[in-house]
Amino acid sequence: MKKTVFSLFMILFSNLPLFSREITVIVNDIDLDMPLEGAIVKSQGVEYETDADGRASVTVADDARTTIQVAYPGYENARITVPSDGRSTFNVGLRLGGDALENEEIVVEASQPGVVETKTGRSVSVSGKDLTRTAEIGVIEDVMTSIKLLPGVGYTGMFNARPSIRGGEPGDLTAVFDGFYISNPYYWGGGASIFDPRMVQSASLSHGVFSARYGHTISGLLEIVSRKPDATDVELELGLSTSAANLNVSYPLAGKGGIMLMGKVTYWDPFVELAKLFIDEVNYVKTAPYIRSAAFSADYRFTPNFSGAVSGFIGGDGAGAFYKNEDVTEDGLPNRTDFNFDWSNLQGFLITGLTWTPKPSMAARATLGGGFLQTNLDGYIDYALTVPFSEDFKQKYGVTEDSYTFNQTMFADMTDVTENWQARMDYDWELGKGFLFSTGVQGLYAKETIEENDQGVFERDHPQIPEWRIIFPADYNNSTLTQTLTSSAYTLLEWASPANALGVELGLRVDHLALFGKDFTLQTKPAFNPRLNVDWNFFRNKGIFDSITAVFGTGLFSSMTDNISSIQSSNDVDEIKQNRSWTSVAGVKFNIYGGYSVNLEGYYKSIFDRAYSRLRSDASIQNITIERRFDGEGRVFGFDLMLQRASGRFWDGWLAYSFNIAQYRNPSLTDTYQSDWYYPNFHRFHNLNLVLNVKPTPIFNIATRLGFASGAPKSVVTGEIETYPVLVVDKDGNPVQTIQKYRRESAYSDTERDGFALTLDLKFSWLFFNSVGRGRMEFYFAVENALSFLETRTRNTSFNQYTGKEDEGSNTATYQLPIPMPSVGFKWSY
Repeated sequence: MKKTVFSLFMILFSNLPLFSREITVIVNDIDLDMPLEGAIVKSQGVEYETDADGRASVTVADDARTTIQVAYPGYENARITVPSDGRSTFNVGLRLGGDALENEEIVVEASQPGVVETKTGRSVSVSGKDLTRTAEIGVIEDVMTSIKLLPGVGYTGMFNARPSIRGGEPGDLTAVFDGFYISNPYYWGGGASIFDPRMVQSASLSHGVFSARYGHTISGLLEIVSRKPDATDVELELGLSTSAANLNVSYPLAGKGGIMLMGKVTYWDPFVELAKLFIDEVNYVKTAPYIRSAAFSADYRFTPNFSGAVSGFIGGDGAGAFYKNEDVTEDGLPNRTDFNFDWSNLQGFLITGLTWTPKPSMAARATLGGGFLQTNLDGYIDYALTVPFSEDFKQKYGVTEDSYTFNQTMFADMTDVTENWQARMDYDWELGKGFLFSTGVQGLYAKETIEENDQGVFERDHPQIPEWRIIFPADYNNSTLTQTLTSSAYTLLEWASPANALGVELGLRVDHLALFGKDFTLQTKPAFNPRLNVDWNFFRNKGIFDSITAVFGTGLFSSMTDNISSIQSSNDVDEIKQNRSWTSVAGVKFNIYGGYSVNLEGYYKSIFDRAYSRLRSDASIQNITIERRFDGEGRVFGFDLMLQRASGRFWDGWLAYSFNIAQYRNPSLTDTYQSDWYYPNFHRFHNLNLVLNVKPTPIFNIATRLGFASGAPKSVVTGEIETYPVLVVDKDGNPVQTIQKYRRESAYSDTERDGFALTLDLKFSWLFFNSVGRGRMEFYFAVENALSFLETRTRNTSFNQYTGKEDEGSNTATYQLPIPMPSVGFKWSY
């Protein structure tokens, strides 16, 4: 009898977990962003119903993954897998007549290639509605607009997509699109990125000790995952805004995949023509800035265990200006200026990938891709200035003329063509008992051809007369063909204890680069980059805290500077080195009941073998060469704080604050202040960003972006404006004339800063949803840079170097327009 009772007991309870816990599931309409009351959540055979806030308390296993189902009349069902990591709040978005968005689905506990996620101490990601609210706004809709609002990202202004990441140099941010490294992901030389938010599913900024899967950066990695087509329904999206039109079309492939086409065209020409009627300077624009781009993505599941994907992009940008003027100065002397500028840029890439999962515990992925980039620059400036000599100058240097005419011509003619091919293989294997093993290899081949013919005007001390300076024209001619081959390999091992209370990731990455020129070969030493991350979830499900996790990470990173491609055989470069950094991060994250979180991270980064360069003229003053060094150093430390509410009925958003100290040193520049520790010109101590989304009704949203940044370094004026003599010579060093110029001594300062930057962007959105069909419309009105009149970014006053007259205002370099920028937009989707 006892045996029978025991057998019955085992039959009834053998499928139940030994321990259980309660989680909160929040079900929302993804289009209207409103809770769904009465949705059915099914877990382990038990059904739960959501309340008026779309919430349901659900019991799941505490020591194993649990799969739950979510259903609501008229909506597609959702299935999510709840991991045993202690999290207690999960969001599920449903779409009427469409696919469910499984926001919290986690199939394997390690990050697979092509998947981005927020991980304390490693990365922070933006996706879905956050991209829509923060990136789809203004005269340029750009994913980098969202990235610049995250913690650890330095302020840049509106028309600059190259921020400093945790004190790193702006050019060191590396972008990856579906696993493919993009060498130049920018329009207009860095004014905007190529990543239109409508072609992006999610974006992740890795600025901590991220996985050994990726490298080629010592500061930040931007991982972009392309938007995927729907496998069952046709989708159509049309967007019109103040300056651009977008069209997206998605078509299913028999329920096993789909194909999506996307296009974007800017139309600034009418606005430029209209502005010419009111602003004289706009008449100099002969080609309005433009962007033309197209992208596509497709995927197909051949079998349950084998799938393929392909994505591609082609985009072009350009601008042109022409200026010609002849006038008379206040002294009645003639001046002439002739200026012309043309810029065009075309780039594209194609990426293919295959994923095979022979077992549920194994995943293998192979990626192959190629791309090209062509940049053309053609510009010149020719001017003739007639300037009077001062009486003091005439007496001191024995000049008899009353005035002089100074004529100079400068030009630049450059074509840069790059083609590149990439291949990588990644393999993941869950070994059991919490272990996961990953390994992979990658190769990047690039071929770059540069044809450059430049002439500039340079000034330096006279080699024989101490008081005098000398001005000379100098040529820079560059005709190079270089090929680079970068090879990388990595391996890593992850371990997670039961219920993920403790997690450890240990990895090693090796990078090597070889450079092949016309008659020379250079290569770096292999860069060994070990990395370690530890996550400790030491507190969960007590009081208001869902969990508290402490993290620690440390590791080495390497990257290669871009300007090695212009190395010629005549350059005196004995060896090249990869930029290196040792980065350590410690942090803690609080997950709080109700979808709130607080994340605090502190970091230190030691930079060494950093590349830098400067222009030098030879003894004959006829040619300009580039002097390269690989002994630069840097030291960076600071902390980031992020307070976030991930999803809410009436409001959500985040507050991000960053404090940063970054100093660099270039030991070989012994004749400049940079031979000692200095703050770079992009450095700012404080950056604060508030993203607040207010939703008073389901059909009306207010998105707010408020930013504050402390001042950047500025020099200190140490003298008055004074005159000095200059000897103008030709290319052969023969004297041409003596002229008079003015200068004012200034010096680098560790303490002097320009004023703060304050930005406010507002977006008012009206949403209309067809409850019968799948149509959806959005109208928005936005204002960028609304607080431009409050900014105090002032620098030292400037002056005319030929007349000595001090200019009114200040000499401040900024990418921010001095006026608010209104915009309107319309989006229709089906």
